[in-house]
Amino acid sequence: MNSLIDKYNIPGPRYTSYPTVPFWDDASFSSDLWQQSVLKTFNETNDSEGISVYIHLPFCEQLCTFCACHKRITKQHSVETPYLESVLKEWDLYVKLFGRTPKIKELHLGGGTPTFFSPDNLRILLEGIFSKAEIADKPQFSFEGHPNNTTREHLQTLYDLGFRRASFGVQDYDPKVQKAINRIQPFENVKNVTEMAREIGYEGVSHDLVFGLPFHTWEKMEFTIRKTLELKPDRLAFYSYAHVPWIKGVGQRGFDENDLPSGEEKRKLYTNGKKLLEELGYIEVGMDHFALPHDDLYQSMVSGDIHRNFMGYSSSKTKLMVGLGMSAISDSWYSFAQSNKSVEEYQKLVEQGIIPVVKGHVLNEEDLIIRQHILNLMCRLETSWDLQTSFPEIENALESLKEMEADGLVEISDNSIKITDKGRAFTRNVAMTFDLRMMRNKPETRIFSMTI
Repeated sequence: MNSLIDKYNIPGPRYTSYPTVPFWDDASFSSDLWQQSVLKTFNETNDSEGISVYIHLPFCEQLCTFCACHKRITKQHSVETPYLESVLKEWDLYVKLFGRTPKIKELHLGGGTPTFFSPDNLRILLEGIFSKAEIADKPQFSFEGHPNNTTREHLQTLYDLGFRRASFGVQDYDPKVQKAINRIQPFENVKNVTEMAREIGYEGVSHDLVFGLPFHTWEKMEFTIRKTLELKPDRLAFYSYAHVPWIKGVGQRGFDENDLPSGEEKRKLYTNGKKLLEELGYIEVGMDHFALPHDDLYQSMVSGDIHRNFMGYSSSKTKLMVGLGMSAISDSWYSFAQSNKSVEEYQKLVEQGIIPVVKGHVLNEEDLIIRQHILNLMCRLETSWDLQTSFPEIENALESLKEMEADGLVEISDNSIKITDKGRAFTRNVAMTFDLRMMRNKPETRIFSMTI
């Protein structure tokens, strides 16, 4: 395994989209093209499957130095109302574009820290969204909560509005690791919010764990996993720490790179962690995720309905995902778009009645084919093709995969590929062999985190 780590531990995307953001063709993108694409997908799918809505709530009271998300650090809660007013105005612009009532199937509050906002303000936001929408049958509403500031009132307010899944960022319980990443978070805080969510009636509670953080050893990781299992969350995200300190504003300078575990040590954290989680009843789902058998994410994997987009893995699929808020990314299936990354510029554009997308990509026919292959690999660990209708460089991709086949990472037949259990840890590497945009435009500098 060590030789495989040395061989395959290279920079690579996490594939919440294809093409990935650095390879978007922004030059041929425009707001008009984006709006045409949104309307096309809305008219095709709103009645049958509905739409997804992602709301980016970017504020945090302090900077966690492992975080690569777009956020604004402030303790001034006066920012809440004007920001939410802008989000509702942006939603109005989309509803006007639709020309009829949207049907919301899935909604997620992400951040930043959504529970930075008061329960009353979250209620005002969501009632404003729902007042101009229809709710689909069996909707999937979820939010990310910080265990240090999520109150019973937060949980009850969101539950009353239809939320049934809560995700809490744990990361790690070791005091030395917590200090290094500036995330001091006692186990009791996580225990309290988890138990409150269940008392209120939430059907699913998820915890996020991160391996490969500064000072991580297997002993520290095992301690965190066993503490987590005392609470038995329905679902776990078990992420590899993405060290990308060169990206502006990520704040990953709270520790020295020498404090990070090596690729070999990091892979040990994953393999040992996976083994322990499976011994404790969890089943690996896609990449980076584990679930108990009753959880709907596992059930969607069994049924083949599992989906992956900018919100991560989902047990339901909609082709149209509208991202609201600063830096939010939207997906119409045929196009991607991202909003302005500055809170002030985002609000200024919305005030002018402009849908605030500033970059994006319109997928061509080849992109759509490859997107489906990569989505199949990320969700179901396999894909198949018809050589007559596949993309031009399929033979090159297969040639690259032969070496992975020799290493026992994939199984290849005449028109399909399947990732083996041994190869699951290298799923990103397998997907990269299909990534024509990256092959044709190899970056001169490092833009992705390491795959391991």
